[in-house]
Amino acid sequence: MKRWVVAALVLVLIGWWMAPPMGRDRAPGVLAPQLPVQQDLHDAQVIEHGDFRLTPLAHFSIEARVLGREDYRFDAEAALSPMDLALGWGRMSDSAVLDQLDIRQSVRFYSYRWRGEPPLPPQEMVVSSANMHLVPADALIARQLKRVRRGDVVRIEGYLIEARRADGWFWRSSMTRQDSGAGACELVYVTALSRS
Repeated sequence: MKRWVVAALVLVLIGWWMAPPMGRDRAPGVLAPQLPVQQDLHDAQVIEHGDFRLTPLAHFSIEARVLGREDYRFDAEAALSPMDLALGWGRMSDSAVLDQLDIRQSVRFYSYRWRGEPPLPPQEMVVSSANMHLVPADALIARQLKRVRRGDVVRIEGYLIEARRADGWFWRSSMTRQDSGAGACELVYVTALSRS
């Protein structure tokens, strides 16, 4: 009997450790009204980051509401990007809209569904939200990212990047907020982060 109790406790602790922190509720209203800002770069200096060579493609800054968070430990990309944040800005940062959506993240994708009429025109939802693969620039940024919760408003500064490894593996950021589906996520090297 004791073994079952110990095993159950171990499973609960593992589940608690691996789960992202609980989210926070927000009153209705647009929390992040501004569009992300991107300034394309040319001939930027390569950043050596562990086993990866990162090429900055654009300076990138965003203020957005966290719609979801998914941590990764075991996929091929986890050594570079241990977390994805689904982010929303404009009306996709408003609880009155988000309360009508079922938002999910899985296998590096973000999706949403609704019942009946959509709360916003579908194209507006596409261009006002995105799943972003985050690469912490250092240990401090990594610790700050671990504290981010659903419902937070985050301000992120950094770079959209292309990442390469010596074995030929590579991963490239989307360069537009107008796309959706495979290849539409941003790969962001995070150099500064704040949240509220």
